[in-house]
Amino acid sequence: MITRYGARRADVAALLEEWGEPAYRAAQLWHALYEQRVPLERATTIPRSLRDRLDDALPLALHELACQTSADGLTAKWLWRAGDVQVETVLMRSPQRASVCVSSQAGCAMACSFCATGQAGFERHLDVGEIVEQVVRAAHASPQRVSNVVFMGMGEPLANYDALWDAVERIHDDLGISARRITISTVGIVPAMRRLAAEELPVTLAVSLHAPDDALRNELVPLNRRYPIADVLDAAAEVAGAHGRRVTFEYAGIAGVNDAPEQARALADLLAPWPAPGGAHVNLIPLNPTAGYDGRAPARARLETFARILRARGVNTTIRRNRGVDIDAACGQLRHRHVG
Repeated sequence: MITRYGARRADVAALLEEWGEPAYRAAQLWHALYEQRVPLERATTIPRSLRDRLDDALPLALHELACQTSADGLTAKWLWRAGDVQVETVLMRSPQRASVCVSSQAGCAMACSFCATGQAGFERHLDVGEIVEQVVRAAHASPQRVSNVVFMGMGEPLANYDALWDAVERIHDDLGISARRITISTVGIVPAMRRLAAEELPVTLAVSLHAPDDALRNELVPLNRRYPIADVLDAAAEVAGAHGRRVTFEYAGIAGVNDAPEQARALADLLAPWPAPGGAHVNLIPLNPTAGYDGRAPARARLETFARILRARGVNTTIRRNRGVDIDAACGQLRHRHVG
């Protein structure tokens, strides 16, 4: 059965035509769901009897199992049941805008040692309707209009490339979110990165690097044994050059593992000469604690020293403020607690 946000406009038009409804009903429904971004029950331009019929014919793909909101009210996290699996979505708000962090898979096969999702293993890919619906359902709960989408939730987005890109086009075309406000994160699947470089929409790429050398990255990100850092950087430069966009390198700071000053200098040596448009930008992320990994985040002063070394050597660097730690907002954490 096709789901509500898996259905394309032509599918909706064909269904309503089959029911003998006037053609303008399809336009009314599409406007409500995608332009107004309201739930079907609030699409008041559609008669209630027709809404009830559509609710049965085009069911939602996601069913809420849990929702938690941070103490400051600005971060919310959902755990959904999607058929046979559970997935997570995070809404992050500020007074000016709202961003949604979406999952592309249930679980993940990349097995990164410090990641709660990777510790749980891979279950299946999400389809385009399950991905798009995460954005829309989060938008329903946000007072601010959702303007940014980041593929940094459960799963490795580029391992589910076809559904990912289909969802990106739907988010861009149907929800009207700029491609430049859509960020795709990857641990470095090089062939898929090169495929991304050939796409027309200029999305932003974020590479989960986490180490300045192959020896350490092999331990933290096992895929590095297949696609080492040099190959990942070459592919990232190709994406940046094709889209004219700066690439962000995500670096999860782990105390005593990858946060030493000499590692900062090694990372700067790696990224400072990077020739892609806008240069390289490092986003330092204090490690989120997970039950399956003993590591912890470095002290703030340690991260600031790391960042200072990078900046002194010409690498633009920010330190991310972790949001939603009190609600297990890191990917895989709420699911782990709910299942466990």
